[in-house]
Amino acid sequence: MEAKQWTVQIYITEDGDDTRARAVLTTGETSTVIGRGVARRNPVDRPVPEIGDELAASRALEDLAIRLHDVAADDIIELAGPLRT
Repeated sequence: MEAKQWTVQIYITEDGDDTRARAVLTTGETSTVIGRGVARRNPVDRPVPEIGDELAASRALEDLAIRLHDVAADDIIELAGPLRT
């Protein structure tokens, strides 16, 4: 059996108190699924960029998981069941 490798890359940008993350899943078949996440620092909190990065990245990965599940569900609906001739 051949092993498959899928790659997730996370891109993080910061703009003031906002941190945005984009998680991009690339499969061996060149399909891509993208999830997005945002974190906003409360102005009364100390500026700790790592926390914003972690929150935004985790939210992007969560969004990615939901979108990937939706892709699988659509494939099941389209392809499952008896073979049509």
